Amino acid sequence: MHPTPLDQSDPLTDFHVREITLDGLSKRVLVAGSGPAVIVMTEMPGISPHVARFSRWVRDAGFTVYMPSLFGRDGVVATAEEGLQIMQRACVSAEFRAFANKKGPNQASPVTQWLRSLARLAHGECQGQGVGAIGMCFTGNFALTMMLEPSMLAPVLSQPSLPFDDPAGLEIGPEDLAAVQQRLQREGLSVLAYRFEGDRYCKAERFAAYSAALGDRFVARVLPDTAASMTGLSPFFEKVVASPHSVVTAHLIDEAGQPTVAARDEILGFFRQRLLSPGLGDHPRLGASNLGASN
Repeated sequence: MHPTPLDQSDPLTDFHVREITLDGLSKRVLVAGSGPAVIVMTEMPGISPHVARFSRWVRDAGFTVYMPSLFGRDGVVATAEEGLQIMQRACVSAEFRAFANKKGPNQASPVTQWLRSLARLAHGECQGQGVGAIGMCFTGNFALTMMLEPSMLAPVLSQPSLPFDDPAGLEIGPEDLAAVQQRLQREGLSVLAYRFEGDRYCKAERFAAYSAALGDRFVARVLPDTAASMTGLSPFFEKVVASPHSVVTAHLIDEAGQPTVAARDEILGFFRQRLLSPGLGDHPRLGASNLGASN
């Protein structure tokens, strides 16, 4: 599944590296696979071997993965110090809104406009029913804002962590949130979301706020902390994250019957249902009884 051990840098040689310019902004995007497009947005501190492993699972499930390089060094296992520096730079970057707007309503990070354009491009290149997307941690909220792009059909929010200073913040403007809510209801679409119960960065208040805003279109999965792997972590996850956090990457236990594997399989099933099977508008229920969590 992955060419090197997860504690070593991943050369990512099975991905095609493209420089994609959209809206006047160029970014590296790693692409692999065939079939409908799924955009995998990396968590902090960048495209780690764990993030690449998840992208390969998506690829092998029958999709074309588009994995934009948004921060950090691609394929590297960052030290705690490097990872913290990357996070600090992203927090003050004009592309991201890591903190709540204390003087007015919150807005989505500006980079989501580029990501919406990437979804449009990917759909044109891959065709199919539409596009899926998953954000993780720092990018965890982004897939919801990307629903403003009509080709986006399958949004997944994995431990959405922004804004850092407002546990109930949603990192999306009120008008955009209303537009997304209306689209979800109109088209019978759903948003899947995942977090660990004791996550320091994505707390219960955030899921409660999403649920209040989106109603039954927001399908939440809260995994118990005991479902997280807390051994063999990278220095960044051990020293900086320091809690169960990354459901389908660093804290996933890759063993049959594990709640994190059930979550991964549910996400892949969600993508199949939305992108490979036309006319399905019901809520996803795949694997729900195996997550070991409240829904």
